[in-house]
Amino acid sequence: MRADNPYENLSDTELVEQIVLQNNPLLFEILYDRYDKIVYNKCYGFSKSIDEAKDLTQDVFLHLYLKLPTFKGTSKFSTWLYALTYNYCTNYVNRDKGRKIKDKAVQNTEQEYEKLSLEINDESIFQMRTDMLKKALQIIPAEDRSILLLKYQDEVTIKDLVEILDISESAVKMRLKRAKAKVLETYKKLPSDG
Repeated sequence: MRADNPYENLSDTELVEQIVLQNNPLLFEILYDRYDKIVYNKCYGFSKSIDEAKDLTQDVFLHLYLKLPTFKGTSKFSTWLYALTYNYCTNYVNRDKGRKIKDKAVQNTEQEYEKLSLEINDESIFQMRTDMLKKALQIIPAEDRSILLLKYQDEVTIKDLVEILDISESAVKMRLKRAKAKVLETYKKLPSDG
């Protein structure tokens, strides 16, 4: 897009309104340019290859274009896009497994949360060697990897994770604790290369 494009400086919400109103794919390019790298990085976290991540990114943006009329502006567009990307990629991964995503943290969450809290804390994650942490993240399930990356790499708040994942705050905390426990357990099992 040219720098003198009057739509270039619109906020995400205003841009979405114009895209929906005008049904103009050229306006969608602006939105695409703003978020393609972020969406690609999320998709890459779920995929096993660069090509698969590129395909997933294109699928997410096609899905986004179709879903734009449902964006109500009650949350930030970026949060809404994270949710859409996360859900699309998680469903993609789980299709291969032949199962739907379930919230396993519904019952006894407080007891389990307390039990996990004794051993797993953020400091144990921060002390890991970066190269080995990357290996451990690739081994754990995609939904666990994604929630950890959203929280620690993208600095998504618990409140936003509640909205993205469409689950309760205690369920978000439980999933984070379980994901941290899995990555820590996997990390400890990796051979040390030096």
